[in-house]
Amino acid sequence: MLTIANITYRIGSRTLFDGAAAQVPEGHRVGLVGRNGCGKTTLLALIVGERQVDGGSIEMPRRWRVGVVAQEAPGGDTTPHVAVLAADHERDALLAEAEAADDAGRIADIHARLQDIEAHSAPARAAAILAGLGFDAAMQARPLAKFSGGWRMRVALAAALFAEPDLLLLDEPTNHLDLEATIWLESYLQSYPRTFLLVSHDRHILNSCVTHILHADGGKLALYPGPFDRFERVRAERRLAAEALIKKQDAHRQHMQAFIDRFRYKASKARQAQSRLKALARMEPIVTIDDDPAAVISFPEPPRLRPPLVTFDDVTVGYTPETPVLRQLDLRLDPDDRIALLGANGNGKSTLAKLFAGRLKPMAGKEFRAPKLTCAYFAQHQIEDMDAASTPLQALSRLMRDAIPEKVRARLGRFGFGQDKVNTRIADLSGGEKARLNFAFISHAVPGVLILDEPTNHLDLAAREALIDAINDFTGAVILISHDWHLIELIADRLWLVAEGRVRPFEGDLDDYRRLMLRERTRPAGEQRPKADASSGKESRREAAARRREMEPLRRAAREAEARVAQLTADKAAVEAELAQPEAYGDARRAVELRRRQAELARQLAIAEERWLQAAQALEEASSLA
Repeated sequence: MLTIANITYRIGSRTLFDGAAAQVPEGHRVGLVGRNGCGKTTLLALIVGERQVDGGSIEMPRRWRVGVVAQEAPGGDTTPHVAVLAADHERDALLAEAEAADDAGRIADIHARLQDIEAHSAPARAAAILAGLGFDAAMQARPLAKFSGGWRMRVALAAALFAEPDLLLLDEPTNHLDLEATIWLESYLQSYPRTFLLVSHDRHILNSCVTHILHADGGKLALYPGPFDRFERVRAERRLAAEALIKKQDAHRQHMQAFIDRFRYKASKARQAQSRLKALARMEPIVTIDDDPAAVISFPEPPRLRPPLVTFDDVTVGYTPETPVLRQLDLRLDPDDRIALLGANGNGKSTLAKLFAGRLKPMAGKEFRAPKLTCAYFAQHQIEDMDAASTPLQALSRLMRDAIPEKVRARLGRFGFGQDKVNTRIADLSGGEKARLNFAFISHAVPGVLILDEPTNHLDLAAREALIDAINDFTGAVILISHDWHLIELIADRLWLVAEGRVRPFEGDLDDYRRLMLRERTRPAGEQRPKADASSGKESRREAAARRREMEPLRRAAREAEARVAQLTADKAAVEAELAQPEAYGDARRAVELRRRQAELARQLAIAEERWLQAAQALEEASSLA
């Protein structure tokens, strides 16, 4: 059991933990959650001994091995496979000793121990973990120096998983993963045989992989049973109960105070009044349960543009003519599209996003873009490239050159930057604040399309929910690349698979894709993936084009019905605003006319709303059958 006993820890004048206590029994799979800055990463460092508590203690069984993902990505000429095998220090030491030993008895003991720890199966287990995280056989044999930092961090994660420590500490392990590797990691953690403590802002993983939630809040720790959704329900129930108790206590306090005020100076009641006065002083205030502060994200309303927004006809795209990344692209983007791109890293998702954003031009084929179309493109490198010395107000003013300062401040306010933050140096903002600032930057030109490449890496749970709401409120098109299952599930209504140099609709939902990925990444070594039929790509593109043509009348009907509802709503609001003015009743005939107009507009609005609902339902049913 991991026992955190009344720990106190301070950083300068700030107290992160103040008498925090919790017990994590052996075998528990625990999600560690809390608002940004509450000390989650610090707690992991205290557990592993990288930092020392100011008071209290952290204890665990002496036999326990504690594993963490190395902060420094491995490198050099070592291959991923060799680096992962080296994480089992006992196996490494026994193998080295077996080569040097000359005592027969000791050699027998070594081989017996190697048998006990199943050392013979270690190479296959290491290869399986690396395959799950996206390394094929050729990549597993390539020197680490040839990989990017993100891929080397995957090797560090693979090494921590392979070592299978008694207590595994994971701090945002999906940040360097794509959706496919995240799906595999989720499946792996669901069957992890020992104890782990996972810091994550991924709601899906917190619901599917953990048995308990450890909540860090106000310098304290509290362990809740069940996944994250249950934790939220329990917190909500406790908050409502606390609010009810506060109301009850306030009413009791007021009753006592009224008695005191009335009788404290009356001789016959003075003793009772004094007793109530003491009881009032002893009454402990009930501690309220606060929600995490709500993040603010709100994209501007896009202009209304006629479909299609973008089309590609037999397009080839890449970075060098000799090695195109994607070929034979026959794609179309409409104003109401919500598309998530699936496919492993390196298959061309970001290349496709750049093509739609206009950052890359086709090498071959035809491209069409709607006049006056602007695209907002979000990528992680934009956060790293921000001018750290500028303030949000200065940086956005440079983009909105013709806007008055009040308009720039209003735009920053849509993304949660109030008076206290607009003049803060960007270098002093948190990762989540920088991400929200980047949303303000990319949307400054009022785009008709949002193209978001891993937008949640720096966002906590509250900010991710705010982003989901903002995207769903946005009436333009959306193209999304993300490893966050929850985000994709609540936003995307179409899935495109980017693989083998092609892009095609994925006929299925995320659960179907999860099953496909787990089959692919648990395929026995040496087994070849079935080759795609070259003609099937053309056929699927023809079918997709035919489906678009069939659904276009339904999309048009839904758009026209929505526009009719919006116009009638505005007309009705104008009439009601005029009726709210006293002078409208100075002319009796005019007042009667306005009342009749109000009733007629209400009747027409009811009919229009019914037609809108019917059109939306027909479109939804057609989409589900497509």
